[in-house]
Order: sequence, then structure tokens, then C-alpha cells
Amino acid sequence: MTSEQPIRWGIIGPGTIARTFAQGIAHSATGCLAAIATRNPGKPGLGDGFPGARIVEGYGALLADPEIDAVYIATPHPSHAEWAIKAVRAGKHVLVEKPMALSAYDAQAILHEAAKARVFAGEAYMYRFHPQTARLVDLVRDGTIGEVRIIRSSFGFDMGDYRAEHRLFANDLAGGGILDVGGYPVSMVRMLAGAQEQKPYLEPLTVSGAARLGPSGVDEWASAVLKFPNDIVAEVSCSIMAEQDNVLRIIGSKGRIEVKDFWFASGKDGGVGRIEIIRGDGQETIEVEEKRHLYSFEVDAVGEAIRAGRTEFSFPGMNAEETLANLRVLDRWRASVGLEYGIETAARRTVNITGAPVVAGNSLPKRRIPGVAKPVSTVSLGFEFFPSFASASLTLDAFYEAGGNVFDTAFVYRAGKTESIFGDWHASRRVNREDIVLIGKGAHSPLCYPDVIARQLDQSLERLKTDYVDIYFMHRDNPDIPVGEFVDAMDDEVRRGRIRGIFGGSNWTRERMDEAIAHAEKNGKTAPAALSNNFSLAEMLDPIWPGCVAASDDRWKDWLKKRQIPNFAWSSQGRGFFTDRAGRDKHDDEEIVRVWYSDRNFRRRDRAIELARKRGCSPIHLALAYVIAQPFPVIPLIGPRTVAELEDSLSAIEITLTPEELSWLEG
Repeated sequence: MTSEQPIRWGIIGPGTIARTFAQGIAHSATGCLAAIATRNPGKPGLGDGFPGARIVEGYGALLADPEIDAVYIATPHPSHAEWAIKAVRAGKHVLVEKPMALSAYDAQAILHEAAKARVFAGEAYMYRFHPQTARLVDLVRDGTIGEVRIIRSSFGFDMGDYRAEHRLFANDLAGGGILDVGGYPVSMVRMLAGAQEQKPYLEPLTVSGAARLGPSGVDEWASAVLKFPNDIVAEVSCSIMAEQDNVLRIIGSKGRIEVKDFWFASGKDGGVGRIEIIRGDGQETIEVEEKRHLYSFEVDAVGEAIRAGRTEFSFPGMNAEETLANLRVLDRWRASVGLEYGIETAARRTVNITGAPVVAGNSLPKRRIPGVAKPVSTVSLGFEFFPSFASASLTLDAFYEAGGNVFDTAFVYRAGKTESIFGDWHASRRVNREDIVLIGKGAHSPLCYPDVIARQLDQSLERLKTDYVDIYFMHRDNPDIPVGEFVDAMDDEVRRGRIRGIFGGSNWTRERMDEAIAHAEKNGKTAPAALSNNFSLAEMLDPIWPGCVAASDDRWKDWLKKRQIPNFAWSSQGRGFFTDRAGRDKHDDEEIVRVWYSDRNFRRRDRAIELARKRGCSPIHLALAYVIAQPFPVIPLIGPRTVAELEDSLSAIEITLTPEELSWLEG
């Protein structure tokens, strides 16, 4: 695209904010409005707010239009992610009205798709591009009021009477103040906290909120306190049923700065914005006059980025990293007040992020494991870190759609929440349970006793919404209990049909496994046939958690090769050791240093880096490929927190290492 060629915009969702944005396009130097998409093209007066634009019936038709370069998503909040991803996949640049998505997890999915497609994706906070905002940042950076100590910011208004039909009160449309206007004060205080440190932004250490949830369950007024690493305390508030003063106050050691309606700057159609500086030696007013349309700055920022080949905003716009940081604060704010929309629950979120049914894929290779009737995917998905069903479902959907069918759960993970999330997921997606290989684990210390197994499995199966698991592991061992008692307890569950594949030990020693197998063979019981210990190119020096056992050394590998017992290996990629989080000169991460730092591991890391350069991949891919390539069955348990991390891990499956390369990596 040439520097003179106008960006041809299309708008999806012709509401009030879309008409305002269209005015910004009309007053911009880089863009022109080509078309708007609507599901009701015959609506009277529809074209009045979009002079000169073609009216296209259906959002999909606009995305298929070759005469559209960039798309502005102005639909209600819940469909931002769906249509942004569809636009990106159609090869369009996208600007999404705030919030980019309902959560940081959803937004990350958008940004990941945009990065793959190499198109621009941004979130529309128009005030960030106005000269008044730049002036505020300069005043803080220059120490005009000394060191910033407290920031107070609000964006609130009174809708009057409760109106169930209005989008701001509608739970199904993710109404309320936090998502609609709360992002403005949050984005401002984060930026100013960063300006104090000469950085684009800071993330708060803590977020503590309070809110009034109205009859429909949305927040009608809400406040939060944010504590930043540099000890700045920010108080933010928003409302749809309370008329606030909407003044930004930056309080420093030597004075304060006040700005009325900071997001409105000098006005939609231009005018004079005022920054009040109050110090002990008097008061000063800085006037920022600007004749341009408020939204034209944002339009041109997108246009300039596209022309320059950039895929995200540069400061003072919110790039991908900052968009996610801002949404993480909104996520924490909502969580602290108990605000979850019905559309985020399993009962309502029954399709994937693009609105399509979840269907099993076949791109992941599968292998046979003795004792398991179904073929199992090369890797297993663990998902103990997700805070909610909505966040976990993104990764669960993507894994299943890629062909993954092994899911790792445990009784103790997040006090059972992981099991409940999986149960909700497979029930809401209506996936065929017979295609799923489900791992359950129980009897974790301190409740590591044979009689606990059946009782915990009762609860696990209820949460998992199934009547059996395919693979079951004792999550820890208790050497004070004769191993035969554990084998007998698990054999009972096999005979009851609640374990329909194989069982074994997680974090068990070779000696106890051998003893357990011998007991089963002697007494006509089902023998343990699986292991779940750490296995990695980097050998674990010190247990990550008490009671953990690694199976990475030479004696373990000889045992595994002889027994051919499958190891469902956790922390198979060394928990960050093969990324830039580790290094001989890096000691910030106590766990990585304690667990993995040794001369032998660093020499292996060096070789992984060297081979990765030759293979055109990353060292962490080599680390996973090493595990999969062993001459005995190893099924890595991976724990990606985002779809991007999942796809990155799955790319390692395409790497085939030779026996010579395996030997060389080991040294």
C-alpha cells in the first residue's frame, strides 16, 4: 500500500459510536468510508449517518468485499471477538471498539490471529492519540508535580430509570459500567503510573473492587483501588446509574493536576482542552487547542500504521501487549465484585469464539497405548491455571479442533474447579465422550491413603460429568502404606468400571512401581501400567513441589525402555528453562534457578539453542520434540495458558529428531 493511497474503511454495526467514528474518517487524512454492513439494510434513515457509503447486507458480505482494507467493529461487546477474528481471517485490518473483547483471554485470541495473518489489529481508545494526552504524559515525566503518589479517575453518568431493554442494562450484551466505560480510567492510570517510570505503562500488583450489581446482574456503579509496583495508588470508578464529576486527578508530592473529562479532550469537533496544575506556589492552566475531530486522530493512527506495515499501534496508542494488560485489570476488577455474564457460562457459551460448533480435528498424530482402547494424541492438555470456564474453553476448543483428545485433570487442581470446567466443556460442546481420553488423579498428600481413592473418584466423576476415567493416577505415593493396598484399591475401581483403561502412579519411584506390579501379578490384580513423572531434556535437580519425582536420568530411561510403560510427563519443557527467562546470568526466577540450574542442563540448553537455529525453530520446541522422540512411550502434559501458547507447543510435534540428534542433545 502506497503512502498516498487512502485506507478504505468498512464498518460493522451501524450504531451511535459507528456514526461518530464515520465522522472521524471523514475528517481524517488517511481514510475514506467505503461501506457499512448491517443485518437490516432497509431501516429508514440508516444511511444518514454514513454519507457516501455503500450499505451492505450482512457482515460476511462486507468481509468478502475486495474494496475494503480495514474494518471497524462496532457491534455489541459479546460479538467483538467473533467478528474481529472473522475479519482478520478475511485478510482485513481491524480496529475494534473498546473493549476489544470480554476478557484478556478472548482479546489474546484476536491478536494471535492478527499476528498470524500479519494484519493490523487495535483497540479503539480514541483519547490516547489526542495532543492533550501527550501533554499530560510529558507533565508527569518532567516531574511537574513531583513524584506521583495517588491518581483518581472516573467515568460515570446516570441513565435515569432502569431500562431492561437498553444494552447498558442487558446481561446478554455484557452491559454495565466496567466494560463500557471503566476501561478509560484504568487505561489512563496505568499509562500515568508508567510515565512516572519513563515507561509506556505499568501493570498493578493488586486490584480490589466493589460494585452494585443491578437486577440484570450488571454493574450499575463500581470502584476499584489499584496498587502499582512504584507505590502509586489509583482509585478508579465508573457508573451507568450515578452522575460522577469525571475529573482526572494526579496527586504528587508537590502538587496536583486536574483534567475534566480527559477522554473527551478538547471536544468531539475540536476546541480547547484545559489542564489545571495546582501547587503551593499557585495555579496554572494549560490550554490545549485542537481544531481536528477527536476521532480523526485514531483513524490516522491506524492508517499510518497500515501504510508503514505495522500490525499494532505505537505509543501513545495501546499496542497488543497493553491492550491485554488493560483487559487483565478489567478481568480482575470484575472477578473481585463477582461479575460474570451469563453468556460466559457453559450453559450459554456452547460454540467456539467464532460462533461455530466445536468439531474434532485430525491434524495431531495419535498413537496406541497398551490398555487404552482409543488412540491417544501425541500430547495431553492440562489446564489447571484458568480462572473460569470462558477462559479455559478457548484452549480446550482449539486443542480438540486440532485433533487433541487427551485431557489431564486432578481432584486437587484448584479445589476441583478444573474437573468442573472439563465437565462443563464436554457437556456444552456435546463432544463424543468415547472419543475422549480422560486422565483423573487422586489421593494427593496429605490425604494419600487407599480408602481415599473411591471417595475422591465419586466427587471427580460428578464434576467431570462422566461415569468413568480412561486413565487414573495416584497423585502422590505414601511409602508408609504397603503398596499392595493401593493396587487393590485401584483394581476395585477397574472392576467397577470407573477406570476403563489403565492406572498407575504419579510421582512414584521405580522401586514402588516394580513392587506394585509384582503384587498385582502375584495376587491376580490389575497391574499398574502407566507413570506420570517429570521427564525433560533438563533434569530436575530439586523437586518443584514436595513429593515430586523426576524420571529423566539414565537409570530411569533404562527402566522405561525395558518396561515400555507410558510416562505422561509433566513439566516436559522445563517450565521456562529453554526460554529467555533462564540464562547463566539470570537469577530473578527462584524456581527456575533452584530446580534446573546446573552445568549439565546449561550445556544441554546450549545444544538445544544451536540445533534450533539449524532447524528454524525455538529451543523450547526442541525440548518438547526430544521428549516425544524417546524409544519408549512418553506423552507430554502441556499447560498452555493461551491459544497462541497452545499452537506454539503443537508446532513442536512436526519436528522429528534422529537418534543421533537425541544423543547429541544429551551430550
